[in-house]
Amino acid sequence: MPTATPKMPEMPSVTASQISAPPTWALLQRKLMSLMEQAAPVMSLKYADRGGTWYWSDDMDDYYERSGNWCLLYALGGGEHLVDLALKHWNATNRLFDDRDGNRANHLEYTHGVAKTLKHSIHNEYFSLAHPGDAEWHHMGEGNMAFYDFGVADPTISENARRARRFAGFYIGEDDEAKNYDPVHKVIRSPINSSQGPYLKATLNEAMDYLHGGTSLNNPAWKPRKPGTRSSLYPIVKDLEFGWWDDPEKSEKIIGLFNDIILNGDIAANLSATGLVTNAYLYTGDERYKQWVLDYVGVWAERTRQNNGIIPDNVGPTGKIGEQRQGVWYGGLYGWNSSYGYNRLFHSLNLATECAVLLSGDLSYTEMMRTTIRALIDNSEIREDGHMLTPVRITPEGWYRGGDPDPVMLPPQSLRVYEPAHLYHMTMSQEDRATIIELREGDKERDWNEVTFHPDERADWQTEYSRFQYYEGLNPDWPVKALTAQYQQALERHERLMADDRDVPAIIAANEEPPNPVITKVLTQTMLGSPHSVYHGGLLRGTVRYFDKDLVRPGLPADVGALVDMLAADAVGVQLVNLSRNQSRCLIVQAGAFGEHEFTTLQHGEMTMTVNSKYFEVRLPPSSSIRIQAGLRRFVNDPSYAFPWHGSSVPVPFK
Repeated sequence: MPTATPKMPEMPSVTASQISAPPTWALLQRKLMSLMEQAAPVMSLKYADRGGTWYWSDDMDDYYERSGNWCLLYALGGGEHLVDLALKHWNATNRLFDDRDGNRANHLEYTHGVAKTLKHSIHNEYFSLAHPGDAEWHHMGEGNMAFYDFGVADPTISENARRARRFAGFYIGEDDEAKNYDPVHKVIRSPINSSQGPYLKATLNEAMDYLHGGTSLNNPAWKPRKPGTRSSLYPIVKDLEFGWWDDPEKSEKIIGLFNDIILNGDIAANLSATGLVTNAYLYTGDERYKQWVLDYVGVWAERTRQNNGIIPDNVGPTGKIGEQRQGVWYGGLYGWNSSYGYNRLFHSLNLATECAVLLSGDLSYTEMMRTTIRALIDNSEIREDGHMLTPVRITPEGWYRGGDPDPVMLPPQSLRVYEPAHLYHMTMSQEDRATIIELREGDKERDWNEVTFHPDERADWQTEYSRFQYYEGLNPDWPVKALTAQYQQALERHERLMADDRDVPAIIAANEEPPNPVITKVLTQTMLGSPHSVYHGGLLRGTVRYFDKDLVRPGLPADVGALVDMLAADAVGVQLVNLSRNQSRCLIVQAGAFGEHEFTTLQHGEMTMTVNSKYFEVRLPPSSSIRIQAGLRRFVNDPSYAFPWHGSSVPVPFK
């Protein structure tokens, strides 16, 4: 952080005058932050060596994820040590997996569910082709979350700014070794892509795994599933019989078809690359990054229009829908026909839409997401009790209605509200609100006011139901319920950390992922008035964001709680509370996570002022609180990682 006194921009200022007992939500918020910021160094000390390398072995993206949200907790108001720890672990992961060093030569073979081999799968500090399963955007997106949050926490770190430009260069044609993108046809040239370029030739085991699921290499327990589990060769091969891999002639033919049909072209999941390129724009403001994102999202939007409003999951090398599979728009890797159905594809569609809107301010980019969601709803069936079952996979026979004995094939289900919630947060339109209400009315199984968490907390979308109800005025206790539930989650993980008395050899032998006690979903929802970031590579969402003016750092000042209690297309309501009984606090409220919005008016009590600024200052005397309703113009400013005292650009010391 800066050592010289920074020059703060001029901004409107308001001072709280109400003295009152602190609300429960504010106490819980600060208790949750305190618990997590204390637990992070315990986890680091117990499960990593002094250099920051985690003791357990697994795929590379999982290493990044262990401390992936620690910088975000800092940016919300957590301790300074969180950034240092996150940097230490991120850099240690880079060193461990670097393809030059041969690290852990005595411990490359390990077991994590199945027998695995640790692959040195980093080249030029980014995902390489050494482990192709990591070099697709579901996993790269997961791994990138930690890197994106460095910009949120401290964008002035020179090496991260350089990395941001270099990583983006892998996709916009600036790296001769990574020719991932065809600018003529606007395609990323393979579903698997990296710092070493596209992956175009699969091995036998890779073709087996991507067609039939599981991990076949050195795994006698491998049980192949029906073709299409992760991708399919349909309609070129309509009935792929089991055992083709045992016949050399057949296997050579199938591998060739796999390379030509699956690997030779673009997939919708590659839209997650927009997060990496948008990250570079937020550091630099360079128009070439913005233009690439808008071009790439724009061409997928056009493909969606050509496909009757449903985003296709595959295009060929010249950008034509289903080009390598006789025009069939489904069957691509992790696409509509796979066992994952809409799951991974929707993550990429969601975050790419958010990036395009963030960079352009043009809400028309939301249309391909909206029409795709609408297509699923329009093909739903209604049970006798009125419950809506939405298809999320498609097969050659049409939308999948269930009946497959294999449980991994996603049956029709209540359409998750995750993507509609993100869409509504972007537009705040009545049309997108009505879609969520339609889903709620068709859901006869869930209590939308109840706070629940998905078993996999990394990809948790269940928290969006109760959050939506709060802003509809139907769930007034949601902030307390949600913060209580999240505190319980963090407390349980903290207790697991404290109860683990194993020594290092025992921890290594067990090879279990250490429990990350830092969970930021409900904090971002309550404090920033937004859904949490799309886990698989999304950037921070925020209607507002906070900075400590006195300490010149991001996040709420010590002892301060913040709750966004109202959201509208042109306004936001914020409650701010100073829990300290003897210290005043001063903070800056910013419009948008990256200053992309602008405040128009401020109203508190009987006072209303015109501001037309992306910042305002709030002074909080001891034990004071204030509620401010701010008029808002959305997506009218160029977004940037720059903090209020940085001026118009990020002051990176060394280019």
